[in-house]
Amino acid sequence: MINTTLISSQVLATSGVQFGTSGARGLVVDFTANVCGAFTAAFIKVMQQNHSFNTIAIAIDNRPSSESMAAAIAATAKQLNIDVVYYGVIPTPALAYAAMQQSIPCIMVTGSHIPFDRNGLKFYRPDGEITKQDEVSILNSDCQYQSIEVLDDLLVNDSAANLYVERYTRMFSDKPLSGKCIGIYEHSSAGRDLYPQVFEQLGAEVISLERTDTFVPIDTEAVSDEDCQKAINWSAELKLDAIFSTDGDGDRPLISDENGHWLRGDILGLLCAEALKIEALAVPVSCNTAIELSSKFAKVSRTKIGSPYVIAEFSALATEFNTFAGFEANGGFILGSDIKVNDTLTKSLPTRDALLPAIVVLVAASKVNLSTLVKQLPNRVTASDRIKNFATQRSQQIISKGVENPQQLLAQLGFTEQLVSCTDTTDGLRMTLQNNDIIHLRPSGNAPELRCYAESSAETAAKGYVSRVLGKVTSL
Repeated sequence: MINTTLISSQVLATSGVQFGTSGARGLVVDFTANVCGAFTAAFIKVMQQNHSFNTIAIAIDNRPSSESMAAAIAATAKQLNIDVVYYGVIPTPALAYAAMQQSIPCIMVTGSHIPFDRNGLKFYRPDGEITKQDEVSILNSDCQYQSIEVLDDLLVNDSAANLYVERYTRMFSDKPLSGKCIGIYEHSSAGRDLYPQVFEQLGAEVISLERTDTFVPIDTEAVSDEDCQKAINWSAELKLDAIFSTDGDGDRPLISDENGHWLRGDILGLLCAEALKIEALAVPVSCNTAIELSSKFAKVSRTKIGSPYVIAEFSALATEFNTFAGFEANGGFILGSDIKVNDTLTKSLPTRDALLPAIVVLVAASKVNLSTLVKQLPNRVTASDRIKNFATQRSQQIISKGVENPQQLLAQLGFTEQLVSCTDTTDGLRMTLQNNDIIHLRPSGNAPELRCYAESSAETAAKGYVSRVLGKVTSL
């Protein structure tokens, strides 16, 4: 069998795989062994420019295609004389945390919340997520590697899973969730074997819900009507205090109150940051303005959507504040600084994490209902949804016209009675109306989808904006 010498930049240029808001994403059929090899070779070369290492770590989600992609990554790393530690199926933040403790790079094979016919790769430097400039360097790297003809089986190392569980169970010396009954909607989440351990060690009774070997693409920013009804039914039937779940790779949380009502991710992030007494925040422009209205933080910086942009803002916050963090509308909490909880040091984890906000907020609600904590926040409600299979170019054209004449776009969307008071083009087009309600359109960075976000003082109004906009935009 003859191996062919390949050049990473040439392979990637014709692969059909692109970087999105967080990682490289594409169709499974485009993630061939040699495309995975190209990303791996280029990533290692870029990392070697500023870091010294002889090992990389790999983990995967439960998608049918993920294991073979990991094997291709491992095969390429070995070609380049880099050892591989394979952690199997674990949450993305568990992989990132374990690799950071060893000061080595890592690659997570996951498509997060997108459908199973797609997949992706997330890359981490020894100190956290790669930057947007790192992405450019990876795509342009002319690293040579050999075509991959044989994929070997990988042996699973359990240490990262154990370390992740310990990170959160050691935060509390007592059992702060004693008396609480928590349902875990397991579906196909990468962390489904770990979450019961954590909540049980914190004192909770755990009930596992709807585990499946079929991959479920849960989007925590656009929860399906079916999953909303499931949570309500589970809470009523099982008398649950909360339900916890995540997206496919366990970096975006989904948590319900005692009534089975899912919390919006940015509300969960706000409650977590408040409970941790975080001084300063970096959050995407799409997040709820209740963050500023709460007056709980010395500074709130708004960024483009995507964890790399939030993390990039941490360097500025670090010059002014001792504790800083970020979160996204999808609920992923990004701990930018070390913090102390109950006199226990918890190290920073500059990547999205689903488990930290869930634990912290449930502990904060240990003496009251979770819904009570939410009601104490400023009365601002957000809603969001998306149109699937909506060409990115078409989304961009609609938004470009809206930037030129936002009032005209608003009228075309059916809101002739409303006036635009100001716009924000940080990421897409975010229109604030004269009544302080918000409509925000943005192409997804991960898939051909058009997302709509809305904010109002009433849930029905926020949902109404999203429904009307997505109903009208297809005819523009």
